[in-house]
Amino acid sequence: MRNIINYIFLFLIPLLGWGQNQSEAVSLKEAVAFGLENNTNIISANLDVQKAYKEKWNTTAMGLPQVDASVNYQNFIEQPVSLIPAQFFGGKEGEFAEVQFGQPQNMAAGINLRQLLFDGSYLVGLRASKVYLEISKNLLDKTVIEVRKNIVNSYAAVLLVQANIEFLQKNKQNLEQNLEELTALWKNGFEEEESVEQLRLTLSGINTQLNYAENIQQISLDLLKLLLGFPPEKNLVLTDSLEALTQDHLFFEKEALDGTDNIDIKIAQNNLDSEALLLDLQRSKALPRLAAFINGNYTGFGQNFEFLNRNQKWFGSSLFGVNLEIPLFSSLGRSALTQKSKISVEQAEINLDAVKDRIQIEIRAAQNDHELAVKSYFTAKDNLALADRIEQKNKTKFFEGLATSFELRQAQLQLFNAQNNYVKAIQTLIDKKINLESLLNTSAVK
Repeated sequence: MRNIINYIFLFLIPLLGWGQNQSEAVSLKEAVAFGLENNTNIISANLDVQKAYKEKWNTTAMGLPQVDASVNYQNFIEQPVSLIPAQFFGGKEGEFAEVQFGQPQNMAAGINLRQLLFDGSYLVGLRASKVYLEISKNLLDKTVIEVRKNIVNSYAAVLLVQANIEFLQKNKQNLEQNLEELTALWKNGFEEEESVEQLRLTLSGINTQLNYAENIQQISLDLLKLLLGFPPEKNLVLTDSLEALTQDHLFFEKEALDGTDNIDIKIAQNNLDSEALLLDLQRSKALPRLAAFINGNYTGFGQNFEFLNRNQKWFGSSLFGVNLEIPLFSSLGRSALTQKSKISVEQAEINLDAVKDRIQIEIRAAQNDHELAVKSYFTAKDNLALADRIEQKNKTKFFEGLATSFELRQAQLQLFNAQNNYVKAIQTLIDKKINLESLLNTSAVK
């Protein structure tokens, strides 16, 4: 029996280890979808939208019927005394009789209904609650745009580091092979020691860069996990290739570059709407306010607390009324606030026009930067292929005795530089593309 348990335990160990170390593979589209659901900034912005919905209903409820109920119990430990002229009771004129009115205990219960009939500020408040909700939604959209932009850049950063590591590993392997062959030639007297030392110097630099890149890779991946709201202890594998990420939506349609969906313009428009509502609010304060109410009360009296008895007698009363408030004169205070709100509206209009002009300039600049980045990418790609062929030819010439070690090193450094330029060109292209998409609010990765 013990042997059977041991066999089962040995069988479960690898399964448990696999369950703990299994990886989550995500494409860029999946990463964006996961981040838009789990990023803490987006979660907070979504909660702000929910708060705006509740605030809108709270404002609406102010104009709906309001009902209150009240219960009041009083017990006079010592009843108040009133002085009544004694002549009312047959006494002498000029003297007063001490009299206590009512019962020492009483209880009253009532209900009150209030209804707002007209209030200009309430009507403005209803419109303001809708604008407030729209502002919250636009701020959520802006947060989504920023988070999406950061996720794409971070996803690309991990792929860029991986591409750089692949280049460095390939270079390291080639240099180690060359160093081995060159060392053998030097030991047999067919090559100078300086050539070996130069190659070692180049290899040492590659090893340093490789160690640094491997450290940066883990840091970049941890930053991506943080943006996604992904558990830091789980493995994350990126399935999209750098080439596919670069080629995806490489060009933009000209008619899509109008910027009508730009979120900053929408927020500036929200600001103008808010200032206009504040102006209407100041104007509404000069209008009358009309409200109605109705209430009913029942009151009971007694020497002792017997209000729960069926025989307790209750006295009822009810009241209906209308309240009209008319503002007459505020020593020009309302007028000053109204003029101040008009100035704020003018400022908001100027700001909106300035934002529209700025966004148009930024879009044109971003379009130009993107087009330049596309050209630079293809140039860097061609240069990389050319530098690789040159390095291969110089390596062949060197081992055939047709080129010097200096020429080989120059070709190798030229290749390394072309590799760096290629990686930087991709990084610039992705950055310019996502920047233009953010300005247009038409990101290809939804």
